[in-house]
Amino acid sequence: MKRTTRRTVLLLAVLLLLGLSLFFRTSALSPGDAASTGFYARQGLIPARPQPSAAPAAEPTGEPAPAETEAPAAEVRDFVISVIGDNTLASHQFAGASVSFAGRMKDDYAYPYSNTVQYFKNDDFTISNLECTLSDRKLSSAEQWYFLAPTAYANILLEGGVDFVTTANNHMEDFGQKGVDDTYAALEEYGIPYGKEGEARLITTDSGLVLGIYCDYNHLNPDAEKSAAAVRQLRADGAEYVICAFHWGKELYYSPNDDQIALAHACIDAGADLIYGSHTHNLQPIEQYGKGLILYSMGNWSFGGSTAPSDRDTAIVQVKLHRDETGKVTNTGFEIIPCCVSSRPVNEGYTGDNYNDYRPTPYTEGSEAYYRVLAKLDGSFEPDKEGRDYSDVYAQYS
Repeated sequence: MKRTTRRTVLLLAVLLLLGLSLFFRTSALSPGDAASTGFYARQGLIPARPQPSAAPAAEPTGEPAPAETEAPAAEVRDFVISVIGDNTLASHQFAGASVSFAGRMKDDYAYPYSNTVQYFKNDDFTISNLECTLSDRKLSSAEQWYFLAPTAYANILLEGGVDFVTTANNHMEDFGQKGVDDTYAALEEYGIPYGKEGEARLITTDSGLVLGIYCDYNHLNPDAEKSAAAVRQLRADGAEYVICAFHWGKELYYSPNDDQIALAHACIDAGADLIYGSHTHNLQPIEQYGKGLILYSMGNWSFGGSTAPSDRDTAIVQVKLHRDETGKVTNTGFEIIPCCVSSRPVNEGYTGDNYNDYRPTPYTEGSEAYYRVLAKLDGSFEPDKEGRDYSDVYAQYS
């Protein structure tokens, strides 16, 4: 009886010691520890929590950690944009064959730019106004004057180094929608970028300059807010340099009107860098406004519209730009090359009817004509008369 009692007491003591040992062991583990979680899970008391897999420790390489990379600086460089006037690559419907655009050129597409191409082949971008229809169809027109050229005449622009033409002008619809469609198709076929009426688009030059170009025919009732909004959108779309090509003003007037001035200023205030004007068939002044440059009118260039334009003066304006290391592009100056719309008065002293051979030619530096062009562009020119009366224009072609 005693022996049994001792054994019972001894067994109870052993069980008590094991219980105390287990109590103190589990109390030392907190439920938040991975060890405690594993323990409780093994005991079936709580569900096992998924544990994140431990990433293997990176072995030391002895090399310093790479520094954070900065955005690369913009390419610092200079650019040249050449601006010229109206390209009308066909004569009007009354011109005689021998003195017409086609008669002078004789299918030599390099001929019209043969005396000036050197200025455009070495620049970054050349812009002009295309004031004729390109089509191989026999189209009819009810316009007083109309100009229809074969689609192959797009080669003239390529041979001359022209990079972009605006078609937002009063002759774009001479032959209705068929003429419009054919002109766009021809320009696309020959790979010549162009701008439509009221269109804003981005063009990247071969030299990497991102241009934003807005084209609009603003002869009557110009909408300054619409144009300014287009400028702001081009900036938002990533244009480094913004050009507005406007067809505006009064024909053969030598000063811009109030509407032209207000529209140009509004666009530059909105962020435009260059305003390119056409339509007047003569040069109008250049204005530097704020950080922008305004060419109110570049007159005619290779102009088939007349065998003897009353104003034969024209010019090339080459605008100089600079891109700094921040990517900002600004105007830094410009150069003027005074020219005549024809080579005949320059080389032969020819001043009679039908003097135009549609081949613009630089004036001799220092000549009277050279300084006359500069006077028109600086606003000091005083014309004997302005404007032209077209009411009896058909009489001479009876």
